[in-house]
Amino acid sequence: MSLPRNIRKAIYRAPGIPKYRGNPFIEALTPIMSTSKIREGLTGKVDFNPEEAHWDANKRMHLIAQLLDDFFQPLANHLQLESKLSIMIRQGYVGRNPEDGSLNEHMQNGYERVQTGDLEVFRFEHAKSTARSLSIIGCSGCGKSSTLTRLLATYPQVLYHEKLNFTQIVYLKLDCPHDGSLKSMCHHFFRAIDCLLQTNYEKKYAQKRHSIETLLPLMSQIANVHAIGVLIIDEIQHLSKSSSGGTEKMLNFFVTLVNVIGLPVIMVGTPKARPIFELDLRSARRGAGFGALFWEPMKAESPRKDPKSGKLMKTEWIAFTDKLWRYQWLKQRDEVLSDEVRNCWYDLSQGVLDIVIKLFVLAQIRAIFTRTERITVKLLKQVYEDELKPVHPMLAALRSGDPDLITQYSDLCMPDIDQKILDLSARIDDAFDEKKQHELPYAGNQHAQRLHNLLIEMECKSDLIQPLVEKAFKLYPDLTTRKLMPIVLDWYDSLGKEKKPMKEKSKLIRQKDWCTLDTEDLRFLHSQAAQDASVYDLLKQSKGIFDVENWLKDIG
Repeated sequence: MSLPRNIRKAIYRAPGIPKYRGNPFIEALTPIMSTSKIREGLTGKVDFNPEEAHWDANKRMHLIAQLLDDFFQPLANHLQLESKLSIMIRQGYVGRNPEDGSLNEHMQNGYERVQTGDLEVFRFEHAKSTARSLSIIGCSGCGKSSTLTRLLATYPQVLYHEKLNFTQIVYLKLDCPHDGSLKSMCHHFFRAIDCLLQTNYEKKYAQKRHSIETLLPLMSQIANVHAIGVLIIDEIQHLSKSSSGGTEKMLNFFVTLVNVIGLPVIMVGTPKARPIFELDLRSARRGAGFGALFWEPMKAESPRKDPKSGKLMKTEWIAFTDKLWRYQWLKQRDEVLSDEVRNCWYDLSQGVLDIVIKLFVLAQIRAIFTRTERITVKLLKQVYEDELKPVHPMLAALRSGDPDLITQYSDLCMPDIDQKILDLSARIDDAFDEKKQHELPYAGNQHAQRLHNLLIEMECKSDLIQPLVEKAFKLYPDLTTRKLMPIVLDWYDSLGKEKKPMKEKSKLIRQKDWCTLDTEDLRFLHSQAAQDASVYDLLKQSKGIFDVENWLKDIG
């Protein structure tokens, strides 16, 4: 029998834990992973080649934009969540083993509930639930949903057990409906099952105007019929107390899923869902669960010393930004991330992962557009003011540290990021218009420009190498850039032998172009100074001025 693409045939492996042996639902899962395997599986793959920094502006924009989807650096809370998810799925199947009859007992109990419409009815009293529940709480943009998606991708979603003639759904993820009703969420549940298995549960149950009291037993029975390993309900803050009958009724709904039906449930939401979570955490009726993970933005902590080696250990913020900083497609980028830029980056983003990455992406694109070709404190502030206005209130609330204010603005959303990139792309097109190519060296020849940039990086003088590069491409048009480089370098070296070194004429650079100069150039520092700050202040801040007063105190 050929299976649909989204359904995999079950392959059984020894689970490694005695309690899990003999349970086909567990033996068909991905093996329990070590920490190193988890890190390897979660880490995003970004294709990066330093030579790409010399490509034309539009190509580099595409390379920079890939960071939005492909960059992912595992953190401590990601590893903690993976462990909890792994245990929840497997423990939930312990009490629903098709080989020892426990699954059939749950299904018979479910049939009784569907027939009577009473969730308290059961045929087999000893059919116990081994399911757990977990709440994940954190402001939007902190990576809750994206991390869960990556973790779930390490499991097959649907498995077919040929021997049992049984289709197992390992996980099912639902987004909470925007109308905030439990009834709509039940409808979403049936629709999601239909999308996976090509069934017609939504038409059969959801379109008959059943009440929530009728839908919940039906939902529970479907969960057992397909042995759902874990149910993830995202955006739980959308649940409305008025539409769902109050906080107590909403909590009863989730408690029933876990304790009565035996279905592990993960609820994900922002601090706006605090009333549901707080009542859930206080509830004595809830079975032994995993409580809650409070998913906070990264903290800008100072490095700590390793008690064994005495060496400074990188904090998560420093390790994360150092890794992200490598992926720059800028011609004059700073290889080492300075403390000034890092501190500004944190202050503007408040450690919210989504904003950290988007600010970095937009800053690179702005650097290309302004031709500064590097990320500076001034550039980051400009991007924040111009491009991130929609999230200013939320980030200001995070800076305040006021829990009530943070709850008020907990739905952090950075809308239309793709549109912003397209707008910047259009502006770059205008700045680098083909009609202006004659104003640029080498008449727009990208290979010649690339060779020029490589020679500049080797500390060759621009005004000397330009005629040599033009000559090389004229004499050897078929040679590659790699083969042309030693030829041009030989010519360049011979210039110094043939004639006495002439004093290079000082080149007048307009003040508006000072931002393109080297980082150590005083004119560049002047371009980075705010209106209310002086170059002296910047030099003092970057330790470019010798502090005589403190020196005298030290020697005194």
